[in-house]
This record gives sequence, structure tokens and C-alpha cells, in this order.
Amino acid sequence: MDSRRALWSDRASAGRALALRLGAWSDHPEAVVVGLPRGGMAVAAEVARALDLPLEPWAVRKIGHPLNPEWAIGAVAPGGVLLWDPCARSDLALAPSLELALVGEERRELERRQRVFGDPPAAALQGRPLIVVDDGVATGLSVRAALQALARLGPGRLILAVPVIDAALAKDLAPLVDELVALARVRDLRAVGEHYRQFEQLSDADVHRVLETAGRLQRPRALPP
Repeated sequence: MDSRRALWSDRASAGRALALRLGAWSDHPEAVVVGLPRGGMAVAAEVARALDLPLEPWAVRKIGHPLNPEWAIGAVAPGGVLLWDPCARSDLALAPSLELALVGEERRELERRQRVFGDPPAAALQGRPLIVVDDGVATGLSVRAALQALARLGPGRLILAVPVIDAALAKDLAPLVDELVALARVRDLRAVGEHYRQFEQLSDADVHRVLETAGRLQRPRALPP
């Protein structure tokens, strides 16, 4: 397959196509679609809508190269999950103080997004089948971190569902999940956005609009003190 070919008009159309592959989960009484903000939420919303399942966000943050933030060299996720790209970390030989600063900055942004988007508490997801959705996987650091964090919650099943993924990376991620669903597995995937005709960056407000129109989990009531 030509990796430069656009397969979907936008994230919403990719989500609808992905939902067709996940039809067995339609109207499941316990399953939850978990979107990875920001871009993954637009795909996840269509999956949740088509399958009549609740939608919840799960914040995760990449750690960018200090001189090129778009180059992911690590990732942080809830529950203290911290991953590094071992090759990039070795090549860069960052000073420990700079590593701490980079991690601290992204953890603060992670916590901000958890508050702003209203990530669910661990108890709300425990024991449930979780369908984790992103708009694509090229390097895999953020998705890997999110999967590790969610696996610690003890889900009933853990499914990764994406429109497009690097073929070699799919083999690496498969052992982390019970099922990996991908519409396209591309050799040497350079950029997820190449497979969409429209691939604009989403804002916090965009994510809020998605969540406002989605069905959410009923949160368990807090026990009285």
C-alpha cells in the first residue's frame, strides 16, 4: 500500500469504518470506548455512537525532544507510567536535570487534561472490557503508555482499535492487549495524518464538544465520610 494515500476523509469517517470492525461489541452492557485525547476522541466518538457504548477520555502525554517537540522520545500516563524510547534516550544523553524538567512539564499537562476532560476514576473502568481508540499509531510511545496504565486497572478485556498503525509496531503492541483491531497496517508509517484528507489539530474545546454529545459512564457515588 502507498503510505501517502489518504484512506479517510477525516477522523469521523475513520471512526465509522472502525466501528464496522467492532460490531460484536455493539450495545455490550459493560464495554466502554476509551478515547485518547485529543485526536483520538473524534474517532472514538463515532465508534461509541455506532456501537451504542459509553465514551470516556484517558489522558496521555508524549515527551518531546527539547529542540523538536514533535519528535516523541518518551510518554507519561496516569498511575505514574513513564516510558522512554531507549534508542533516542541513549543517543541524546540528556542531563538528568533536563529529563526531570521534561517529565515534570508533561505530567503537569497530563494532570490538567485529566481535570479538564474529566477522566474516569479507576473504579469506573475496573473489570470492564475497554476499547481503546486513537486516530493512528506511528511511534507507539503514547499508546503503549496508555495501555500500560489501563492494564493496571484490571479491565475485563483490553482492545486497541485504530484506523492505521505501523505494521512492525502492531506486532510489538499485540502482546499488550487481548485484541488489536486496525483497518490498515502500513510498513514504515511516517505520519498518521498522511492517511486523512483532513487532519486538523483538535483543541480542548473540540474534545469538550465531543464529550458533551456522547453517552458517559454513570459514576459510582462517593461513599459518605
